Amino acid sequence: MTEEAIAAQQRQAAKPAQPGIPDYMNEVYDWAYVDPRWVRRLDCNAVVTTLLFGNARRLMNAYLAKIHPGMKVWQVAHVYGDLVQQVAAKVGPSGHFDLTDVTPIQVAQAKKKLAGTAHARVIEHDAATWSGGADYDLVCSFFLLHEVPDDLKRAIVDRMLTRVAPGGKLLFVDYHRPALLHPVGWLLRVVNHYLEPFANTLWRMEISELASKAKEFSWRKRTVFGGVYQIVEAERIVP
Repeated sequence: MTEEAIAAQQRQAAKPAQPGIPDYMNEVYDWAYVDPRWVRRLDCNAVVTTLLFGNARRLMNAYLAKIHPGMKVWQVAHVYGDLVQQVAAKVGPSGHFDLTDVTPIQVAQAKKKLAGTAHARVIEHDAATWSGGADYDLVCSFFLLHEVPDDLKRAIVDRMLTRVAPGGKLLFVDYHRPALLHPVGWLLRVVNHYLEPFANTLWRMEISELASKAKEFSWRKRTVFGGVYQIVEAERIVP
């Protein structure tokens, strides 16, 4: 992360909080997701690719591979770059794509990207309490959990589990504890300390441990890029 980005975060303590936005977003992530100047700069594929050490396409494809035309899909937060357009395209006009985000400017960004896509809907809402729409064939959290406090992690995971239809699946793509000697492990530790204070939880525990009814689902996990990222799939167990 650039020195300018770090300085912007340090200045945040002196800025007034924006109403209607969770405190942790104002206090920790204003520079990344709230401040319009940074949103305009960061919302592009090149930035996403850089931040994910060249693994963006690989991780997005893991999500896109789970989508088939006609599916009902809920993505719990906006993602920079063109991912939301790709998801909507794969769902197709015979399906439905719901995208929620708690931050007004992120909702605006997503609406611009999905303008004219009749089968896609963007809603300003907290993923932890979203109950709109029918049950979904696929519910995905793409790099959200590491950015929210632990109580919200649990609430979001539980809400996702309740919204998946019988036979549907949940997908979590996020950070993970790197292998001991991974060359970027030290860098991520610094980033977590200064910029991502809620991320270390995913280094210490499994995503399934965040679910209050984890035993009702089967869980599968694979890691990529030397353990830096995890792709976790959950499917409701049919009695």
